[in-house]
Amino acid sequence: MEQLSHRVRANIMGLAIDPIEFDAAVEKILFFAHSRPAKYVCVNSAQDVVIAQHDPRFRDIVNQADLATADGWPVVWSIRSRGMQQSGRVTGPDLMLATCEKSVAKGTRHFLYGGAEEVPALLTGKLEQRFPGITICGAHSPPFRKLTEAEDLAEIDMINQSKADVLWIGISTPKQHFWLQDHIHKLDVGVVITVGAAFDFHSGRVNRAPKWMRDHGLEWLHRAAKEPKRLGSRYAKYLPQFFYMSLAQRLGLKEYSILDCKTK
Repeated sequence: MEQLSHRVRANIMGLAIDPIEFDAAVEKILFFAHSRPAKYVCVNSAQDVVIAQHDPRFRDIVNQADLATADGWPVVWSIRSRGMQQSGRVTGPDLMLATCEKSVAKGTRHFLYGGAEEVPALLTGKLEQRFPGITICGAHSPPFRKLTEAEDLAEIDMINQSKADVLWIGISTPKQHFWLQDHIHKLDVGVVITVGAAFDFHSGRVNRAPKWMRDHGLEWLHRAAKEPKRLGSRYAKYLPQFFYMSLAQRLGLKEYSILDCKTK
């Protein structure tokens, strides 16, 4: 089995992000998928970096990830400013499609956990149509409330009984990260990946920004315009904080530690 080598991770305001290219990230995920015990992958936007400043538990989850990618352009630019190479974003929605496509030949089994009530069935249909031969071995939309202990155990058993290799988590941030931390050691899967809005995009429930907007750092603007009440205030809150902290780090006015990060 492949040995996990030492990782050099970028310190993005205290969040340890892997400066990894897209294709390499997909290959690493597929390697994780067919190994045990379970590993996990986090994709990280500017919002995540800011949340990590105020929530030590969230920061610890990302810093201990087996792979943490740059989902947003501000994170990519910050990696480059640290003198590291990062040609572009490694986003949850894109990772989901590429991993699903390459997994068909490997017989990889996928479980979809998250989204509104109708989303898992819609997403299953879209992925099966797009990638003939893909194995979606389970899909479930958890209720938008705290589960009872019995319900929680039943969901874990459902996932484990499916014999999934990849568990895709499509819940909001940071809820999906906390769910991951609480359940990772109970899961008999190869890899867990937090992808958030990917469920809505690929199920067809929400239209993703055009590629030219995604390539020029404007996906946030498209999403804010589509969902101003839910996302407009979020971007207005997090983006200015991110750029303020980034400037402070670059000017040496504030230092951030990633001594708690996972390096293998």
